[in-house]
Amino acid sequence: MGSPSPPAPRQYGITKPISTAGPTEADLKRTTELEKFLVDAGLYESEEEALKRENVLGELGKIVKSWVKQLTRQRGYSDQMVEDASAVIFTFGSYRLGVHGPGADIDTLCVGPSYVSREEDFFITLHDILAEIDEVSELQPVPDAHVPVMKFKFDGISIDLLYASISQLVVPEDLDISHVSVLYNVDEATVRSLNGCRVADQIIRLVPNIENFRTTLRCLKLWAKKRGVYSNVIGFLGGVNWAILVACVCQLYPNAVPSTLVSRFFRVYTQWRWPNPVRLCDIEEAELGFPVWDSRKNPRDRTHHMPIITPAYPCMNSSYNVSTSTLRVMTEQFQIGNNICEDIELNKTGWGALFEPYPFFETYKNYLQVDIVAADAEDLRSWKGWVESRLRQLTLKIERDTCGILQCHPYPNEYVDPFKQFSHCVFFMGLQRTQGMKIQEGQRFDIRGTVEEFKGDVESYLFWKPGMEIHVTHVRRKQIPSYVFPEGYKRPRPSRPVCQQLTDKTSGEDIREHCGGSLERNCKRKIDVDCLDDKPNKPEKHTLISPNQENISISDQQDQAGINNDQKDGKEKERHCKRKIDCLGSKPNKPEKHALVNASQQKISTPDQQDQAGIDEKQKESEKDNQVFKRVDDDSISPSRQPQLFSSVTSSISVRSTADVGVETSSGSDARQLANETLYLECGGDSAGDLFCNSESIEEVVLQQFAGSTSSSVGDSQELLQGTSTGMDKLEDGSTQNAKHRTWSGP
Repeated sequence: MGSPSPPAPRQYGITKPISTAGPTEADLKRTTELEKFLVDAGLYESEEEALKRENVLGELGKIVKSWVKQLTRQRGYSDQMVEDASAVIFTFGSYRLGVHGPGADIDTLCVGPSYVSREEDFFITLHDILAEIDEVSELQPVPDAHVPVMKFKFDGISIDLLYASISQLVVPEDLDISHVSVLYNVDEATVRSLNGCRVADQIIRLVPNIENFRTTLRCLKLWAKKRGVYSNVIGFLGGVNWAILVACVCQLYPNAVPSTLVSRFFRVYTQWRWPNPVRLCDIEEAELGFPVWDSRKNPRDRTHHMPIITPAYPCMNSSYNVSTSTLRVMTEQFQIGNNICEDIELNKTGWGALFEPYPFFETYKNYLQVDIVAADAEDLRSWKGWVESRLRQLTLKIERDTCGILQCHPYPNEYVDPFKQFSHCVFFMGLQRTQGMKIQEGQRFDIRGTVEEFKGDVESYLFWKPGMEIHVTHVRRKQIPSYVFPEGYKRPRPSRPVCQQLTDKTSGEDIREHCGGSLERNCKRKIDVDCLDDKPNKPEKHTLISPNQENISISDQQDQAGINNDQKDGKEKERHCKRKIDCLGSKPNKPEKHALVNASQQKISTPDQQDQAGIDEKQKESEKDNQVFKRVDDDSISPSRQPQLFSSVTSSISVRSTADVGVETSSGSDARQLANETLYLECGGDSAGDLFCNSESIEEVVLQQFAGSTSSSVGDSQELLQGTSTGMDKLEDGSTQNAKHRTWSGP
């Protein structure tokens, strides 16, 4: 009689493991290196901080118990009832899972009796009690959130406190919150509040090795933050999402160590066929009547892009915020992580390569900048939280209004300009067209209406106060402010072109005279344009009209906007070649043709003599030295007036150059080329004459023609002075205007 066969290994997930193999010596060595890297990265808190957290939770427990006893006494219950009255504090999230780091907040849940309500007792009575405690600071109730929460700091420890009122008169100290009975006779908001703790407990029960799970989850959370994909609120994944994904990999490789689990994580989710859901257990169907995620029965659930299902009843999709654009970003990052882990296993690189920060500001050519402004720090805290929670709606609206052709990458990091003295913060979103989609030639993406709709939604904030503002503007990669880079670092400017070196050796006036005021442009063409050989056709250019009425060029090989497609034809190339020769010798015979856009934003093709613009070439030459705009320096604006930077500038010209720039024509909606291909205008709008310069150093801009609704030229000898007072800037003709930061209102 044979010996009995060994029992089959436990199956933790809904499918059998992919591999039950144990670790090799190489796996153990890589795990040791990974754990050392995480320690050096500061992911583990000290014993002192851990003890402080326990003390804070203990004090918070005493406060809520006293609060419930007070309410019980006020409602006329018996002395015995008052004595038995209690509330219990539970933790969930990273603290409950054991993966929190230094400075992390503690997600907590207060469970109280049935007669203590959330709306009045929790958000009013308990709020007032906490406000009187010296150790409590930055108290911020958020009653209208999907999961109502009260945020504050207790002795420097950040706390997110939820409340759930269960259908019991007395809450026992040993309440089993995982049991389905706690869901009897409660509303959906209470179910969502209870779900965090119930999910955390289920995850711990469903992983084969809790310590390997924790190390792997710490690693993946650090990676997600470094790569800019850690934020549930703006459309990526939050803590519970990453925990479920890691737990699923642990189920598929139950005997693997953290180094192997990290590598298999990227391998699994690189090959995962979304929108197939990630589940740790079978979806439970109870008789309590709460909605459960099920794409087979619920049509709405079929629209989810990246379903990650919670393991506790009622099962929900924890990643419903993910959009098409954010899913694309995450799948790209999974592939990059998978490639690096393969190199790590081959000893080609170390763990540090996996955690290289994502070069967000080097990746895209066009960005949306979202400036959030408030009267003080307290207002900014609540206003920023509201705006940040709505940013994913902007992503969805852009996808909707461009039929999915334009993709938006919201970046979860927030920034502060250290030179602005008012309460503010800034978010950025990258823009690009969807790869592989066919687009009609000359197609434009006008998202001004989309942005205005988004701003209208945001400004409907119930707790809005005067001073709360939001501004959405388009910036190109070269215009990204330096404060977003580490230690203020900004990409160095490209080396000077040959023509500028020629200027240093020769009289600039002589060369400018020979080149007809277009030295940099013509000399750059001399270098870049091959007059003898046909250059391959450039990729199709598309433009996007930004909220501040600029045109955004979406092209894989061209940063600058507004280069006319006519420049591609043979006639234009021949004319450029002629200018290449003229740059070194004689003055060009004809001025370059430009396009003038009037106040109604209709393009007018300007002929060689520019008779439609009404500007005489000879008169232009004589007025160059008189019509001068001098940049108003940042230092001339006091901190109290700096918010005027966000004043509506509906018609703007942005020039990036340190050289004198002769502007032959400026326009209202299209970007125009200036002295060379690196100098360009960014204009737009129906205004009669707001000129906005955001260059760091502009010595001189000569305006020979200015597009506006009431005038076509700047006027004779009108020079914007450096600013004779903080409130007004005078023009030479005696007219005055309200001073705006780098802004000039036309005549």
